[in-house]
Amino acid sequence: MMDTPKGTVREWLDLRADQGGGGFVFPDGAPDLSWVELRDAARRIACMLTGLGVAKGESIAILYPNCREALEVVFGVLYGGFRATMINLVAGDSAVAYALEHSDARYGFVHPDQTDLFDRNANREAITPLQVAQAEGATGDLHDLSPEDHALLMYTSGTTGRPKGVVHTHSSLLAGGWTTAVAHELTADDRGFCVLPIYHINGLCVTVMGTLVSGGSLAMCERFSASRFWDNLGRAQATWFSVVPTIISHLLHSDLNPDEEACKRVRFGRSASSALAPDVQRAFEKRFAVPIIETMGLTETAAQILSNPLPPGVRKIGSPGIAYGNEAAIFDADLQPAARETEGELVIRGPNVMLEYLKDSDATAGTFTPDGWLRTGDLGRMDADGYVYVTGRLKELIIKGGENIAPREIDEALYSHPDVVEAAAFARPCKSYGETVAAAVRLRDGSDLTAQALLEICQSRLGKFKSPDEIHLLGDLPKGPSGKIQRNRILAIVEERAGASTS
Repeated sequence: MMDTPKGTVREWLDLRADQGGGGFVFPDGAPDLSWVELRDAARRIACMLTGLGVAKGESIAILYPNCREALEVVFGVLYGGFRATMINLVAGDSAVAYALEHSDARYGFVHPDQTDLFDRNANREAITPLQVAQAEGATGDLHDLSPEDHALLMYTSGTTGRPKGVVHTHSSLLAGGWTTAVAHELTADDRGFCVLPIYHINGLCVTVMGTLVSGGSLAMCERFSASRFWDNLGRAQATWFSVVPTIISHLLHSDLNPDEEACKRVRFGRSASSALAPDVQRAFEKRFAVPIIETMGLTETAAQILSNPLPPGVRKIGSPGIAYGNEAAIFDADLQPAARETEGELVIRGPNVMLEYLKDSDATAGTFTPDGWLRTGDLGRMDADGYVYVTGRLKELIIKGGENIAPREIDEALYSHPDVVEAAAFARPCKSYGETVAAAVRLRDGSDLTAQALLEICQSRLGKFKSPDEIHLLGDLPKGPSGKIQRNRILAIVEERAGASTS
């Protein structure tokens, strides 16, 4: 196992540039980007920002989709010692405006396609838009950097209130890439395949920082496309990819088949961001002969906290695995270690854990235990071998008549039918029980499966009490930037549709 990375992102980028080789390729058509070219572009951007009088650790907003220039901007901000403030482009105007204001960013790099988003939400008296071309020829001295200086500011999805600004240092940001590299045994010979946005922690830390720390290369696409996924992966000659369960399900239900040589080259596919239904995982592996490694990560931990081992190690389907590079434990309600196989809250401690929530000392203090464990808010249990089984989110539990029901149980029952592409259970207010169970499902095109048939599947697997009282067949389920289904938005969509049908 490689040691925890020391130093700063600047030092690591200098190292990779001095070594040569590796870098980034872009299946969508942009020219390759070597480590040397990236380092030189990053240095110019860093010098430009320093010349503008930007202080070390000051926020620089970044409004960019995945592209060649996005990497130059992100590394330029990090190289200069500034706080890369990644703006979630699909979070909605309210969240974008909040992040721009709350971060205190005086400057922001804005991709041409995001000008309207910026103009709608930025206070132009407080923040000035920048373009990479302005850095051409910039030179000068840079701020001194240390591993504990601020590096990244990324906002949570804000599903239970205002988004929180997660602050990572150079040290924890690098450790986020390191936990991935260690778990998946990444080397300089590996080439990752990135289809998740780098304004999300998975895309940024797992694929980009994982590549920086391991010294390999990365193929980056603008976005996920089911119709182009296998062709792009094959042309890029990727050896691994990182996706989310909804993408795995969409690929499984697609009629497209990958090139046999491309599949043979891929050592593994990686799933994260939410639980992967066991039936979907088994079906994918049977069809494509690519092992799927289920993992788990958080924005607050620079992505990965748990991973299953690579084959021939023991992969336990239904579990996101064991801790690599950090410690994981299950605590009881008194924040004390729980016995093995006993349900409690998953907690994490390690070098990849965030520094703080920006300007929110109360939330920061409430997230950490007195001895430094990060409370994830996830319920789970740990078996005798150290594998964690996540049973649900504390805040997502459906409490029906005083009984806790984990949505994941219902999700997995629904995914057991091969026509189900997306599924999510959610709570619905109920006068008799307080809450009752409902679910939303997206079916594959052409399916004649009915909601009643799905209800019968749930009742046969879970019993009547835990099964949904209603199942809604939708054309699509709401998802965040990583492709994770957003349960908290489904009830409003269902009620809006019901209102429209009766008006």
